[in-house]
Amino acid sequence: MIRRAVVTGGMGGLGEAICLKLAAMDYVVITTHSPANKGSEAWKARWRAEGLRFEAFPCDVTDFDSCAACARVIEEQVGPIDVLVNNAGITRDKTFRRMGREDWDAVIRTNLDSCFNMTKQVVEGMTARKWGRVINISSMSAQKGAFGQANYAAAKAGMHGFTKALALEVAKAGVTVNTISPGYIGTKMVNEIDPIVLADKILPQIPMNRLGKPEEVAGLVAYLASDEAAFLTGANISINGGQHMF
Repeated sequence: MIRRAVVTGGMGGLGEAICLKLAAMDYVVITTHSPANKGSEAWKARWRAEGLRFEAFPCDVTDFDSCAACARVIEEQVGPIDVLVNNAGITRDKTFRRMGREDWDAVIRTNLDSCFNMTKQVVEGMTARKWGRVINISSMSAQKGAFGQANYAAAKAGMHGFTKALALEVAKAGVTVNTISPGYIGTKMVNEIDPIVLADKILPQIPMNRLGKPEEVAGLVAYLASDEAAFLTGANISINGGQHMF
């Protein structure tokens, strides 16, 4: 059976690793990208040169109408959406005393409102077909807090509250909703941290003494997207090398 997966924010870093893993599972993979991002054709061409076929569509995940229009185009051009990975996210890190309303709003809209905006477009189809997967990419910061991330931690914690409530509503229809909360993963953003800070401050907090790999998170997404994960819903799965256990 052909299944289609949409990954928001899939053109780089963790999102791209998720796209690659799902493609390896023979999913038809679609990513959304910011309308301002002009690199979608080059991105698709790069992977098509490797023998992989990805689709990419512009979408402002902070805007409900943009998400609705994007979902309509995907369903018309590619087909029904079976898996949604809410991965798009940003940071605007500042201590709370210095954080402005614009910093708060930008992170809440991109990281939390986007879950509503995108999931609303696909959940009815999933329940009608009696199969679906919604996978929300949260963060360890939501579980333990992080200095200078009041906005980010709040948004990411809100994602899991959303996960649990929606999971209850759609479970009988064969749709699962789960959260993944990564710790420090070796994406471009994390690898740009000062090497001294990384070696002296961050890695000593991680019992495995290394950064996670994007492919390791992608493997977890792949499991949650599979038939084998049909009895797992409403969960928040930590993948942080043992840095935060609870």
